[in-house]
Amino acid sequence: MRKNFIAIGSFDGVHLGHRHLFENLKTLAAEYKMTPMLLVFKVPPKVVMEPAHGLLTTPEEKAALLKKAGMRRIEFLDFKKVRNLSKEEFFNILLKKYNMGGILCGKDFAFGKERGGKADFLKHACADNGVIFKCADFLETGGTKISSSLIRKALKSGDIEAVNGMLGSDYQVSGEIVKGRQMGRKIGFPTANIDFDKLKILPRGVYAVRVKLGRKEYMGVCNIGCRPTVEEGGLPTCEVHLLDFNRDIYGRMMTAEFVAKIRSEKKFSTLGELTQQINRDSILAYKLLK
Repeated sequence: MRKNFIAIGSFDGVHLGHRHLFENLKTLAAEYKMTPMLLVFKVPPKVVMEPAHGLLTTPEEKAALLKKAGMRRIEFLDFKKVRNLSKEEFFNILLKKYNMGGILCGKDFAFGKERGGKADFLKHACADNGVIFKCADFLETGGTKISSSLIRKALKSGDIEAVNGMLGSDYQVSGEIVKGRQMGRKIGFPTANIDFDKLKILPRGVYAVRVKLGRKEYMGVCNIGCRPTVEEGGLPTCEVHLLDFNRDIYGRMMTAEFVAKIRSEKKFSTLGELTQQINRDSILAYKLLK
């Protein structure tokens, strides 16, 4: 049976550093006549332990992005089921269940209970079992390693340009369009409210977005926040106003890709001021997206 050349990780965001690893994995697998294989945690262990960290990609988004990156053999892991395995037990599962013939990891990789299986252990265990061991260099930007943690930090600060640069694509959110309070419709700017995964990190503020609705693409303005002008103390929402569009789309799935930040969230004194600002936001979004 053909052996698998394996890489293991959460791959949250499927950023440029991950894609660099995937290309190395495919090259090594071809060199050693093995099949490139990813073992992927559906939800990153740190998010399972502390949900406040948040997700860059939901499991569904991640699966689609991994396939888009050319990875065909993917097995998903549930951290809760393997978190108490010793490094030796985990390694044996890689050998027996996943038919490991080679493994590629980063310099800071660790697995098993309390992250006991670091690169040194892996190197010696592989040598003892005739498994090819390779350690990949990090991909850097400005002298700093591209990482999911760095992207989360940039995202929470609203630096969408840095986020998109490290991802190699526009950050996105997907979900079903649900009914809200319909305040936008009352002031002439109807919005589509996206019912997003609550673990998903969304950048607060107003953004120019490209919107995918079925097979068609539209331009839009997306507001992420608590709508301080119309609803004090409300929960964060994701609302998209589609430019040059006025149809009922409740119940449909929408994907919004964040292209550029327009401004931060702001409380206005009157609905009239808010309306004027949304009009300015729409004009700027049109220019940015065109």
